[in-house]
Amino acid sequence: MMEKTIFKITQMDCPSEENLIRLKLNGIPGIEKLDFDIPNRTLTVYHDGHIEQIEKSVLELKLGGQKISSERTDQPDLRKDTIQKKLLWTVLAINFAFFLIEIATGLISKSMGLVADSLDMLADSFVYGISLFAVGGTIVLKTKIAKLAGYFQITLAVIGITEVLRRFFGVEKLPNFSIMIIVSVLALIANSICLYLLQKTKGKEEAHMKASLIFTSNDVIINLGVIAAGFLVNLLNSNKPDLIIGTIVFIVVIRGAIRILKIG
Repeated sequence: MMEKTIFKITQMDCPSEENLIRLKLNGIPGIEKLDFDIPNRTLTVYHDGHIEQIEKSVLELKLGGQKISSERTDQPDLRKDTIQKKLLWTVLAINFAFFLIEIATGLISKSMGLVADSLDMLADSFVYGISLFAVGGTIVLKTKIAKLAGYFQITLAVIGITEVLRRFFGVEKLPNFSIMIIVSVLALIANSICLYLLQKTKGKEEAHMKASLIFTSNDVIINLGVIAAGFLVNLLNSNKPDLIIGTIVFIVVIRGAIRILKIG
């Protein structure tokens, strides 16, 4: 027999938060299995003792974590997660590919919204990459990699906000709204595919809730925001909507980077 503890994670609304939690709990002795239910924002931890350390780590991420219940249970099914690792590599590849696509088209079209969204894609790539490369590594190595990624994201986001301010108070050519919309629609599709892949192995109930996952994801909301900004740029003949959505996304990236820095 072992213990099963359920946590409510109110701010766990996409796979990025799931991976941050995995990173934070990695290395804690006694943890046998982690089950994530993103639509219902719950985490079930199968463990043998060390509940105080587990709870402390969950709370330190400041994702609205709260212990709901803890009880004795049978040994969980600990099958190999080879398929899940392959899916994680696929998601990492999709995110990094769209980082390259969006940063290039963002610079070409002069859209800060696309540039900012590209950094959000890069941030997701960092999280998935850290999850993969930290497997089997030491806690010290995991922490160093996470902090490096976090500081890099913050640096890029601050540079982005500085550029937004320069464009806001200067005279700049209007961003190409059609490129903004087309690329963001493709990114929206890519994010939806990532969400589906990440939930694919978690049971039939999760698959049926795919729509809920998509519409509650921050990444999808950001994509829709850039699409809306593209239409507003054309409608208002102004670059302000693009700069506003760019600023919002840069702040989201900084917020995610701060979470990464709190992993160690």
